[in-house]
This record gives sequence, structure tokens and C-alpha cells, in this order.
Amino acid sequence: MNRVLLTGRLTRDPETRQLANGKTVTTFGVATNEYRGNGEEHAEYHAIVTWDRLAEVCGEYLGKGSQVAIDGRIQTRQWEDDRGQRHWKTEVVAGHVEMLSGRRKKDYETQAQAAGAADADAADPADPVPDEAIA
Repeated sequence: MNRVLLTGRLTRDPETRQLANGKTVTTFGVATNEYRGNGEEHAEYHAIVTWDRLAEVCGEYLGKGSQVAIDGRIQTRQWEDDRGQRHWKTEVVAGHVEMLSGRRKKDYETQAQAAGAADADAADPADPVPDEAIA
């Protein structure tokens, strides 16, 4: 069985790309902590990959510092670069991502700006009749 369960925080903002075949992929890093005896703590860093609709949601709603729970599988890719050197990368392919820390701060700012613009466009309550109606 190849199953990974992680809970941690994003180490950077997600990077979303559209592939030539039309698929969406989002990658990001997650830091987890292992608590050892005597109050010691050890951090591990994991590369996370999401695909399709999950990739779109992660790219839109997650940001650096967001706390997430991830359910996925480990995958190791290997390739050769232009110089003929072999490279390996082990990553977690997420099948489910749960956002534990709510919306990003950026989303609250956008919502507040939109509300402010709507308030500015609203008619003055002291002047309930628009100027065009007076003519």
C-alpha cells in the first residue's frame, strides 16, 4: 500500500501551470515537524503535486503559511538532463487536500476592497432621489 498522510504548513506559494495536453498541475512545498524527546523538534520538507480541479483549487486558495492536511501517495520520477546526468525526485501526489487554516489573508483584503467599492457606489442615504429624477 502506498499512502501518505501529512499535516503541515506551505513553505511557499503554490505554482500552477497548464500543460500542453490541457491538464492543470500545481506544486508546492509543505513543512512537517517531528517532535523528539527532550523538547527537540525536527522539520521535514515535502514536495507536493496536485492535478486537475484539485490543482486549480490549491492554486487559488492556498498560500505560504497555510496549514493543510494531505492524503496522497509517494512517487519518484527520474529523468536525464541535457548533459546526460540522471536526476531523481520524490514527491507526494495528493489525492485530497484539506485546508485547515481557512482563507488566505489576501482573500480577506480582496473582499474588503470589493465591499468598500460597493459602498462608494451606493447612493447617499441622505439623498434618496437620484439627480436624474429631479429634472
